[in-house]
Amino acid sequence: MLEVVDIFRLHGAAYRARCADRLLPSQSRAMHDMQACRTAYFGGHVKQCDHCGEKVYVYHSCGNRHCPKCHGEQTKRWLDRQRARLLPCSYYLVTFTLPDELRPLARGHQKKVYGLLMRCAAAALQKLAADPRYVGGRLGCLAVLHTWTRAMLYHPHVHMLVTAGGISADRTTWIKPKNPTFLVPVHALSVIFRAKICAALKKAGLLQEVPSKVWNKNWVVHCQHAGQGEKVLEYLGRYIFRVAISNSRLERIENGQVTFRYSDNRSQEMRRVTLPGEEFIRRFLEHVLPRGCAKVRYYGLWSGSCRKQLDQARTLLNVPRSDAADDFLSDASLPELPTTPSARCPYCKIGLLIQIEVIYPRRRGPP
Repeated sequence: MLEVVDIFRLHGAAYRARCADRLLPSQSRAMHDMQACRTAYFGGHVKQCDHCGEKVYVYHSCGNRHCPKCHGEQTKRWLDRQRARLLPCSYYLVTFTLPDELRPLARGHQKKVYGLLMRCAAAALQKLAADPRYVGGRLGCLAVLHTWTRAMLYHPHVHMLVTAGGISADRTTWIKPKNPTFLVPVHALSVIFRAKICAALKKAGLLQEVPSKVWNKNWVVHCQHAGQGEKVLEYLGRYIFRVAISNSRLERIENGQVTFRYSDNRSQEMRRVTLPGEEFIRRFLEHVLPRGCAKVRYYGLWSGSCRKQLDQARTLLNVPRSDAADDFLSDASLPELPTTPSARCPYCKIGLLIQIEVIYPRRRGPP
């Protein structure tokens, strides 16, 4: 099966030579790690069949959060933790999109702009939800940063899984939205979101780099009912520990051209994109996050500072306390477990594999 790393191996050197002055450390690291993933570079172990004597080499994953091959087990554990946090209520999926005019700024100041994008989105939503005309309580919000479209184009936006209701200020009541057909008015939410972004950019000293016309246009905020939240969690979980594209969407590479497919969000038709290998790499690396930039954040009832309020909300909704639900460790702290084959020999199908050697990883240095 064709993999993203195959494209890196074929065209990575040419891309590095052409774009060396623009290649960020995080992007260079991602390229290096993915090319060394599941090779002796990251270590592993050797097992031998006690029947036929064949050896099986098992190499460790790179663990880079952008690698399409890694994090299967980590994603599963993340989903299990989020399901344990879910409260027995309805949910909404709210999406905040950064306008075109702000995208050059986001490219140049990724860590700052991505952080304030998520904070401002959550603050705007909580501000409107606190209004008793709509909810009158504190919501629980899980925010996930995405920077791509299905065609891998640059499109920074935040998906937020939000409780349809919240806890009152005195923590004595669980309050449902006043209108059963929507959480908060989307137009008002977009206006507040725009104002908070403007204030945050001014505070960060970046406002002068923004075209003034962006403050006079309508910003895109979308809100839709998300049932009990399970399907949205599964969708978000696909990209928590990787970016943009999975290996299964790659179709072929011929004459230096890479073809991949995606499902059109509006028509649901399958479409195909063909790009030069170097352009494919450019698009992929555009979505690699800088070191220390959190892709997942928790706000309101799900923030680490609101554990007591969350406990009270569980009590009001008659939910037993869960140890998994109280685990607010960073999702990046979940270690990637090395993948091991079955104990049965894959060659003779009779013998058992016995570990005979450990392959120690090389000392990790600059790529």
